[in-house]
Amino acid sequence: SFTDVTTTGTCDSNYIITRTWTAIDACGNTTTQEQTINIEDTTAPTFTVPAAVTLECDQDVNNLTLTGDVTDEADNCDTNTLEATYSDGTSTAGSCANESSFIRTWTVTDACGNDNTQTQTINIEDTTAPTFTVPAAVTLECDQDVNNLTVTGDVTDEADNCDTNTLEATYTDGTSTAGSCANASSFIRTWTVTDACGNDNTQTQTINIEDTTAPTFTVPAAVTLECDQDVNNLTLTGDVTDEADNCDTNTLEATYSDGTSTAGSCANESSFIRTWTVTDACGNDNTQTQTINIEDTTAPTFTVPAAVTLECDQDVNNLTLTGDVTDEADNCDTNTLEATYTDGTSTAGSCANASSFVRTWTVTDACGNDNTQTQTINIEDTTAPTFTVPAEVTLECDEDVNDLTLTGDVTDEADNCDTNTLEATYTDGTSTVGSCANESSFIRTWTVTDACGNDNTQTQTINIEDTTAPTFTVP
Repeated sequence: SFTDVTTTGTCDSNYIITRTWTAIDACGNTTTQEQTINIEDTTAPTFTVPAAVTLECDQDVNNLTLTGDVTDEADNCDTNTLEATYSDGTSTAGSCANESSFIRTWTVTDACGNDNTQTQTINIEDTTAPTFTVPAAVTLECDQDVNNLTVTGDVTDEADNCDTNTLEATYTDGTSTAGSCANASSFIRTWTVTDACGNDNTQTQTINIEDTTAPTFTVPAAVTLECDQDVNNLTLTGDVTDEADNCDTNTLEATYSDGTSTAGSCANESSFIRTWTVTDACGNDNTQTQTINIEDTTAPTFTVPAAVTLECDQDVNNLTLTGDVTDEADNCDTNTLEATYTDGTSTAGSCANASSFVRTWTVTDACGNDNTQTQTINIEDTTAPTFTVPAEVTLECDEDVNDLTLTGDVTDEADNCDTNTLEATYTDGTSTVGSCANESSFIRTWTVTDACGNDNTQTQTINIEDTTAPTFTVP
């Protein structure tokens, strides 16, 4: 039999056993001898090194859950848990700024200093694209600059898992798609952010172009037209000027509609509102108003009758004699215009029944515009008076030829104008000898003259006869 005494060695797995052997025979005789047994640990532990691993550049190379850890650590003698240690070699640059590789040297050492060293390759790569926030879809007015990022929006929050440099966003614009009108459209802007290893992130933004701005123009100033002027003649009423649109380069046409007329102060005067509209290609319109006033300040025209000379017994109010206004016309008044007249004071003429006066004719339109012209009316007396001459008479030679009761006197003296009593005068012509000494005849010429010297002359034959026998006293 034996007994062992263990003595600690230089390490946990090294020790010395002193074994004492004892042999006893049957009679109890004992023999003892010692045996020295040396226990040593010269065998390195074993382990499984992690496989080569490729990490993303932002992963922690010290995180063993990512890079892998030594497994199956085992030692032929050491029962304690063995700790693996590592050291990382110098990095070798990769194909881009964020890529590299290095050797990780793993070592497991047992309690007696026996160690096992193995290596693991750790590759660092950058396969993750950067991130960014793409601008929201935006709607621009058609005259805004689509390259102005303060208007369209710019990429924000550019970030890369590994690249600490400032990342630049770039964009390309796709083909425009026509919108609902000529100045409206939309297109896709494709934004790209690329990191140092060529990983890119592409996102799209929709940019809509619209035209919601109405054109501008200068409306014509309020205008006053004469009632016979054409309100559709833009050279008279004025036309829109300075038509301009923020996007439409075509010539813009102005249209107008006229409102209901408001009656003015007289029949031919009125006013109305002209509403002007300018519309661009996208239907945006600008409406402004212009006041158009219609007035009647033009007097009518007419032809005044020519100066006329009437006989003093003609009626100066008879327009068939004196003449009437003709060609009455007004620039606006379609009603028949009535001419009125007033007669001025008569001016005496060269004789009692002669005179003249000025007739002032006036034609007035519905708005009180009047035209006044004058006509001279002359009154004359060129008509001789009338009378009845006495019939031929035969007197006895002793009768008085100046006795009108015998010879007869003028009757029915009348003048067309002279109301005074007309006096008849006569002159006797030379006697013509009759058939005997006491008989003869002569012509009495009667004359009646009016106040203007118009005279009427007629003749009467007066015969002288002797039909009376003489008387005597018979003896």
